[in-house]
Amino acid sequence: MANYKLVDLKIMGDERGSLIALEGNKNVPFEIKRVYYIFGTKQGVVRGRHAHRTLKQLVVALKGSCDFVLDDGKKRVYIRLDNPAVGLYIEDMIWREMENFSEDCVLMVLANEYYNGSDYVKDYDDFLELIKK
Repeated sequence: MANYKLVDLKIMGDERGSLIALEGNKNVPFEIKRVYYIFGTKQGVVRGRHAHRTLKQLVVALKGSCDFVLDDGKKRVYIRLDNPAVGLYIEDMIWREMENFSEDCVLMVLANEYYNGSDYVKDYDDFLELIKK
């Protein structure tokens, strides 16, 4: 599955602490048009359960951890995000689910487009039909 990759984010800082700068078309592989974050997810909740037709995202666990399930219709991979210096880059037409959130998990998502509800594929069977084409 080549439509995702882990991206190491360069940590800068000194004895006072650490800093990571996120810059579009530099260490983020697209121009950033939208930023949002997910937090306060209850134990046992699964989030996501969708794909995007064209949207690309970089996801960073700023605090805590969660597991991503990525599916291209042929293979599923499981990725644990638990390090704020590692981002998960997800391209279009990848089914994603997020689960096993730690109580303190804060996920930040950078996107290459503004919100567009019609970009979502929310039914897994529809997703499988679309990727066959």
